[in-house]
Amino acid sequence: MASRSGSRGFDPHYGARPLKRLIQQAVVNPLSRLVLQGQLQPGGLARLVVAGGQLSVETEAVQ
Repeated sequence: MASRSGSRGFDPHYGARPLKRLIQQAVVNPLSRLVLQGQLQPGGLARLVVAGGQLSVETEAVQ
């Protein structure tokens, strides 16, 4: 979410609400999809990766 300052997740008027929304969209929702699709199993590893300015979630089975 862009604010008047152009920074994602920051808005002096709304406080932390934009940041919470950004975290939900970029982290929580993708993790939830991976769990529902069976790609992230109990005990598995989820890694947040930033490449080229984009955030992605990678999973790995842990034995």
